[in-house]
Amino acid sequence: MFQRRKSRKIHVGKVPVGGDAPVSIQSMTTTPTADPDKTLEQISRLAALGCDIIRLSVDNEKDCAGLKVISQASPIPVVADIQFDASTAIGAVRAGAAAVRLNPGLVRDPGQLRPVAEIVREYGVPIRVGVNAGSVGTDVIKQNRASGMSSREAFVAALVEAALRQCEQLEALGVSQIKVALKCSDVPVTAAACRAFAARTDYPLHIGVTESGTRARGIVKSAVGIGALLLEGIGDTLRVSLTAPPEEEIIAGKMILESCGLREAFPEIVSCPTCGRTEIDLAGLAQQVDMLVEEIKSSGKKIGLKKIAVMGCPVNGPGEAKEADLGIAGSKSGEQLLLFKSGKVLGAYPAGEGFEQFKKELLKSCR
Repeated sequence: MFQRRKSRKIHVGKVPVGGDAPVSIQSMTTTPTADPDKTLEQISRLAALGCDIIRLSVDNEKDCAGLKVISQASPIPVVADIQFDASTAIGAVRAGAAAVRLNPGLVRDPGQLRPVAEIVREYGVPIRVGVNAGSVGTDVIKQNRASGMSSREAFVAALVEAALRQCEQLEALGVSQIKVALKCSDVPVTAAACRAFAARTDYPLHIGVTESGTRARGIVKSAVGIGALLLEGIGDTLRVSLTAPPEEEIIAGKMILESCGLREAFPEIVSCPTCGRTEIDLAGLAQQVDMLVEEIKSSGKKIGLKKIAVMGCPVNGPGEAKEADLGIAGSKSGEQLLLFKSGKVLGAYPAGEGFEQFKKELLKSCR
């Protein structure tokens, strides 16, 4: 088993990041920050799904005004994402941001950092140094390439150098509550940059693959990149960045943590890969079960089962999935659904009725 990298612990609001704290899940709102009502509606949905920290784009005074309302009512800590104007970070902190994110590729002038450092020290909030490959100086990459590095090696070195430079600048200004993200759409570059940075510092790391793509492609790339780092003990907080509703990011993030053994599934949902014996729409049934479980959990109830099985036929049902606390399987004819508990068949029901019976059994376990 892997050991977690030792990193310094900071707090984003009430959420600990780094040290011995659990790996937290983040996302970013897609609503205008200047519209507090819409933004809070989205934050509430994400928090119910398991989002621990939320980031909002903050670009101007209207956003700061909206942030003030949002930060007071949000059920989870709010991070202000600052891109082009570092001075906006001052308004964001005063508006109640639990942390601010700065992009060293866009905020390079130490003179811009000084007033930001003063305000975060005054309010006791951390800074996330967020480096993206797209905003790293091309001059640095060219120099690295000229020294004999490959294209990927040059990107990795540029990402690490940019992060280290801004961390050093902030430390010189008295800021030590820092977390760092090094991201690229290229999975090997992202993983290599995080490994290199992790080996040289004790800053907590926010990990993820940026611009990873649409739901299917993005989840695969994120699972590979984030999962690889987590299994090496690297990563204190994460975001699965998708071209999809942010709710999808939270669900995927939870699944990655569960798959890496860093978060208990409660319940774990397993389903068979199907074969010629399957005569039901198993994919549709599995999705129904998945959605039902998320709906129950989002309502605040706790499901008292460790494993749920969704199987295609009686062979893979009570037999191969006998260790499941509760299971549902198709019949040979495809016209019935079998329910079973710990390998014991509870009954066979018409397809339409079977899922409702399954739901009743599942709800019996809730508290």
